[in-house]
Amino acid sequence: MKKIYLVGIGHGNLDYLTVKAINTMKKVDVFFLLEKREHEDLLKIRKEILKKCLDTGTYRVVTAKIPERKKSKSYKEGVKTWRQQKAEVIAELIKSKMKDGESGAFLVWGDPSLYDGNLEILQHILKQGAVNFEYEVIAGITSVQILAEKHKIPLNRIGETIVITTGRKLKEYSPVEVVNVAVLLDSYSTFKHFKDTDIDIYWGGYLGTDDEILLSGKLKNIIEDLEKIRKEAKKKKGWLMDTYILRKPEGSESNE
Repeated sequence: MKKIYLVGIGHGNLDYLTVKAINTMKKVDVFFLLEKREHEDLLKIRKEILKKCLDTGTYRVVTAKIPERKKSKSYKEGVKTWRQQKAEVIAELIKSKMKDGESGAFLVWGDPSLYDGNLEILQHILKQGAVNFEYEVIAGITSVQILAEKHKIPLNRIGETIVITTGRKLKEYSPVEVVNVAVLLDSYSTFKHFKDTDIDIYWGGYLGTDDEILLSGKLKNIIEDLEKIRKEAKKKKGWLMDTYILRKPEGSESNE
């Protein structure tokens, strides 16, 4: 029986690789590195992790292009179609590039259980019967955890919950509903909808990497700097991975 590991690798910094992740990688016969044209830096980082953590010659590396997600009127339908296309690529890799009894791994940015579709894709492949295999999930350090670490803040405060969402879904929140919200990959710059409130922001770009950028303060006071930093970073690298927390100040009426 073939076995697949989804290994959470944090954000590319070896300091954020767990001992379990490293020990798991040492057992793997073949690593599948899926390449997005605009994210070649992330492919390079994965190769560097393998080079630094494993002995040369103990594993194989197979790279593959994955289809770009096309825009669709329905976000859910667009993602569903894209994941099905990606599933076809992954199923073929497992079928043709692994021998029976071998183990393979996908190195997942952050954690496989948070804002990542690979776990659902593997389950879809098995349900469709395209290829048979066992799988295991290895947890990783998330961008939300690194963000809290870097800004020296707890994720939760007394008597509060924390909401984890995306920029797309944040659009549905009114200012009064934003008490303690972590936002992942906000390509929409949705924080601009709250610029006239008393909300604090703790922002981080390329967290855990050499290109890491941090900014925090009263949103209305630093929003121009934040927009400039995001624009320059994206222009320089061609892409931006950012995470931030929007939080009402403690003692405000909404927190009582």
